[in-house]
Amino acid sequence: MAKPVIAIVGRPNVGKSTLFNKLIGERRSIVEDVPGVTRDRIYGETEWRGKKLAVIDTGGIEPKTGDVILSQMKEQAQIAIDDADVIVFMCDVRTGLTANDRDIAVMLKRSGKPIVPCINKCDRIGDLPFEFYEFYELGFACDPIAVSSIHGTGSGDLLDACLESLGEWDDSEQEDDTIKVAVIGKPNAGKSSIINRFIGQERMIVSDIAGTTRDAVDTRVENEQGKFTFIDTAGIRRQAKIDDKIEKYSVLRAHMAVERADVCLLLIDAVTGITEQDEKIAGIAHEAGKATIIVVNKWDAIEKDNNTVKQYTEKIRVALAYMPYAPILFVSAKTGQRIPNIYEHINYVHNQANTRISTGMLNDVLAEATMRTQPPTDKGRRLKIYYMTQISVAPPTFVIFCNNIELFHYSYQRYLENCLRDTFGFRGTPIKLIIRQKGDDKV
Repeated sequence: MAKPVIAIVGRPNVGKSTLFNKLIGERRSIVEDVPGVTRDRIYGETEWRGKKLAVIDTGGIEPKTGDVILSQMKEQAQIAIDDADVIVFMCDVRTGLTANDRDIAVMLKRSGKPIVPCINKCDRIGDLPFEFYEFYELGFACDPIAVSSIHGTGSGDLLDACLESLGEWDDSEQEDDTIKVAVIGKPNAGKSSIINRFIGQERMIVSDIAGTTRDAVDTRVENEQGKFTFIDTAGIRRQAKIDDKIEKYSVLRAHMAVERADVCLLLIDAVTGITEQDEKIAGIAHEAGKATIIVVNKWDAIEKDNNTVKQYTEKIRVALAYMPYAPILFVSAKTGQRIPNIYEHINYVHNQANTRISTGMLNDVLAEATMRTQPPTDKGRRLKIYYMTQISVAPPTFVIFCNNIELFHYSYQRYLENCLRDTFGFRGTPIKLIIRQKGDDKV
């Protein structure tokens, strides 16, 4: 295996997410002193003694519960256990060994995986409390490791124990050549359902409770269309409705997911139609310069005639007038209608966003454009455009040199952008134009 997987499991609120963040070196999992904050599996990566390790944070396990969300969290933790090569079983020294700890230990032993018991909140490592020694009763092959996840102490011993439990493995690195796709939208637009449809298993917790997904979660899919990493994000709510810290973290996490994505899938609920909040969410992807596909979900629930698609498309184009480049797909995560088409569009817009055009070709288009529509003038001064060159991709970014930046009106920039699109496509991606002044501005 190229990269062994460590799953961190345990009861709610024992410090799993804090340890996870310490191990991967960034605040990816939401950390609050509230049980049930981490609901899905969160993936990260760490390196120890020259070895790269994948780490999974899981929602807290409640072995006996009738709560819908808690029972689904248990199922998600079980999937993480199945995926793992070694399991870190985290307990809380302050509460001591509980009945739930014992039940979870039995569940973990059934997995047959190596288990490393991790006893958290041992803030004074050199002076362990009496309660620490209770955890030897669990009977794991590995001795309990004392850690303080909030301070990071003991994490080295923990990783040493994990490496020892793993034994020898092939750690040859494989280049990550996946297309990273952020699935964004309002709560209940069907983001998790679409990813579940992609991968054919209940990878995400799916329920009709708004705000179920609170973290950004990565899921890798490989098929004949290519390799993809889907990032399921918390639904982005209206700012006025974000009334607790966890929801605010979730919105921040959605922004961060967009930043690290190559392509964004903007999900719109066909039943409720496009809203002001959809426009704001689309703006996040547009401002970040990300290739975007507009996916209208729940299309099976709409009564249709010959004009339905046309009318719906027109409404979207009016509301999202700033991103006319984004293709629109009408799908149903529930029935699977047109879901496979999304892969083709992801590949297409990703390629468009990474297209490079030679300076010679660009200036041929520029010469034709300026000849067809003369650059603007102001008080006898005319804008002169000298040349254009592409400096980067994703999004395609061009520098245009002119004699006077003040004469380069926004409307003419939009005209040149349209000329570029008419000639080279750039379907699905924003284009960035940078205007630079060169030479004498006196005409």
